[in-house]
Amino acid sequence: MISAKSFSTKILKFYDLHGRKDLPWQIDKTAYSVWVSEIMLQQTQVKTVIPYYLRFISEFPNVESLASANVDKVLKLWEGLGYYSRARNLHCCAQQVVSEFQGQFPKTMQRMIALPGIGESTAGAILSLAYGIPEAILDGNVKRVLARVFLVKGWYGKSAVSKELWTLSRKYTPKQRTDDFNQAMMDLGAGLCSRSSPQCNLCPLSKICRANIQNKTKEFPHKKPKKIIPTKQAIMILSRNSQAQIQLEKRPPSGIWGGLWSLPEIIATSENSNQIKQSKLIGKFKHTFSHYHLEAAVVSGNKTQSSSQRVEDNIALTWHNVSEVSQLALPTPIKKFLYQHLEIEEK
Repeated sequence: MISAKSFSTKILKFYDLHGRKDLPWQIDKTAYSVWVSEIMLQQTQVKTVIPYYLRFISEFPNVESLASANVDKVLKLWEGLGYYSRARNLHCCAQQVVSEFQGQFPKTMQRMIALPGIGESTAGAILSLAYGIPEAILDGNVKRVLARVFLVKGWYGKSAVSKELWTLSRKYTPKQRTDDFNQAMMDLGAGLCSRSSPQCNLCPLSKICRANIQNKTKEFPHKKPKKIIPTKQAIMILSRNSQAQIQLEKRPPSGIWGGLWSLPEIIATSENSNQIKQSKLIGKFKHTFSHYHLEAAVVSGNKTQSSSQRVEDNIALTWHNVSEVSQLALPTPIKKFLYQHLEIEEK
C-alpha cells in the first residue's frame, strides 16, 4: 500500500498546479467564511453555491451580524438552496458562537462538533482551512476519491464503511499543509474524480488507484441501495380576500420546509370530503424530497374554510399582501405555484 508521505506529496503537487485558490470564501479567509461555505456546499455544487454565498456574506459579513438577524431573513437568503435545516442551524450556531465564544470559533474538535449543524468533517474543514490545524475531512468528494483509490466496498452511508473511510482519511492526511491537502482532495473529487465522468488519465493518483487499475471506476463507490420512494398526497388551500391578500402558514421550525411560509394544508376526512370535492381546483404540482414524492392539489379556500377550523385557528396563519409575497421565504414549489397563479414578478 502506498505510504502516507507519497500519497500526500502527489496530492499537494496537484494542489500547487491545479488547486482552486480563488473561490470567494478563500479570499481573506476566516473561520466564518469557511464555515458558511462548508454548510452551503453540503449537498450542493460549488457553481450553485457561489451566488448564494456572495449574497449571504454581503448581508451578514460576520458571525455577529448573522447571530442578531431575524431567522426569516436568513431563510429568505437561503431560499432555493434546499435542506433548510442547514440555514436554521447556521443561525443557531452563530448565536452560540457569539454567546459562548465571544464571536470566535473554537479551535478544538470537541467544542466545534458540539455546535449546531457542525459534524466531524465540517469541523475538520474549518479547523484545517481556517486555522491550519491538522484535522482530516470526509465530505462526499473525499469519500469518492478514497473509495476508488483503496477499493472500499459498500455504501458509505453504512457505519462500517464510513468508519473505514475515516480511518483512511486520517492515515493519509498530513500534519503539514493540511489546509492545502484537504482543499486538494475536495477539488480532486469535485473535478477529475467525479462520479459519472472521472478523468483518470489526468488524476495524480491514477497509478495507485485500484479502481482505475482494475477498470472499476464506474462500480466504485458503491451506490446507496435502491429504495422505493412513497408518494404522499396533500391538499393545500389558497385563500384570498378583497384586500388583495392571501393566507399563508408559517411551518414549524423543524421538519419539511421548517420555518418557511407555505400554503396551509388540510387533511381529507369523512366530514369535509364533499366540501373539498366541491371546492374549485386552482392547480396541482409535484415535488420530490429525498424520502418521498409529494403530489399536491391546491383548492380555493372559499369552500373549505368552514370545514377546516384546525387550519383557520392556527396562530401561524397570517394574511399577506400579494405584492409582499416575494419578500417571504417560501419553499421552491410553493413559490413557483404562487408566482404563476398570482402573476408575481421575481425580485
